[in-house]
Amino acid sequence: MTYKLLKTLRVVEASSFVASPTAGLYLAQMGAEIIRIDQIGGGPDFNRWPRVAGGASLYWEGLNKAKKSIAIDLSHKQGRELAQRLITAPGEQAGLFLTNYPLNGFLSHERLCELRRDLVTVRIMGHADGGSALDYTVNCAIGLPQITGPASLGEQPVNHVLPAWDLLTGAYAAFAMLAAERFRRETGKGQEVRVPLMDMALASISNLGLIAEALHTGANRPRYGNEVYGAFGRDYLTADNKRLMVMAITPRQWTGLLEALHIAEAVAGIEMARRVSFAQDEGARFEHRDALVPIVEAAISERNSTELIPEFDRLGVCWGPYQTMLETARDPMHMRDNQMFAEVMNPSGLTYPIAGAPATLPSDERQPPCRAPFLGEHTEEILSTLLGLGAAEISRLHDTGTVASRQETPRAC
Repeated sequence: MTYKLLKTLRVVEASSFVASPTAGLYLAQMGAEIIRIDQIGGGPDFNRWPRVAGGASLYWEGLNKAKKSIAIDLSHKQGRELAQRLITAPGEQAGLFLTNYPLNGFLSHERLCELRRDLVTVRIMGHADGGSALDYTVNCAIGLPQITGPASLGEQPVNHVLPAWDLLTGAYAAFAMLAAERFRRETGKGQEVRVPLMDMALASISNLGLIAEALHTGANRPRYGNEVYGAFGRDYLTADNKRLMVMAITPRQWTGLLEALHIAEAVAGIEMARRVSFAQDEGARFEHRDALVPIVEAAISERNSTELIPEFDRLGVCWGPYQTMLETARDPMHMRDNQMFAEVMNPSGLTYPIAGAPATLPSDERQPPCRAPFLGEHTEEILSTLLGLGAAEISRLHDTGTVASRQETPRAC
């Protein structure tokens, strides 16, 4: 765990891919005990790319840090019944279930409620009607690929690389779990909360005004390439060939940019000629970017980054460097000097920095992040402590192939 805010909660997770494991990860990093029900041999995402040469998934061990794993054969009746018992085990802080399994079947909320009436289930779905969807099939249906990228692409869509809707849905599902658990503490009532990917995406673009904009204008927003819509921001190249993203949203950022680049007089000339003021209105800067961008571009192109960046920092200019993923991974500020990361030996056999909770609690001591489990690493522990099974019964479950375990670990958590 990273923090201990949720140390009294136990959540059973049966999930795969991104959104549902992300929800469990965030809960675990705040201290909740997360018990993964894993299929013996791994679920459909256990070997997803990126992978190491030996086949172990860096993706899987990244999304399942700080969790426990019990490996069960869910294709057999006895295995399914064991999973149901784990999910509905008694206890005031238990009876919390996180999943992206289908609505119906042995893990349906209705069937599980037969074993525990106050069960809280948070179920991540594709569509609200139960239909399947992935981040990329959701994104293509809401119009963002048609307004991403340069105008020269015409009608050609641009698929995003980041699974944004999976990550947002996972974060929202973690929030929904805590909201439903709080409601149960106050009323004694459990319930199922369904969080569809498509609804998360639709709600997000609606909250950002994108739906209202399209309906109000009766048109699709055009592409603006690397320019930030409605604000003054884009990429610029310095004299020493460093590409920087430069933003000016607030008045202080704008005045700092003018001072750092020594272009206040030139900008004042544009304001006078066009009878507009850029000091307070970021929208005006966007509308008149045809005149402003060439001035900023020319000024930045004449300066080396080593000279310009200290001035930007001194004057409160908002900027960021363009870095490759490898450069970011080797950046001391982001990795070595960042307390969120720690070098850990992982189930893949690789030692590399893994992230703990993104939140910082100044009043709470940050604990080092914990690696992902081996499949079935905690099988015996969970069967004995949670279900109270004796050694003989656990051995019988192993002998029948109902459960599996992995004893050796590179590092205890």
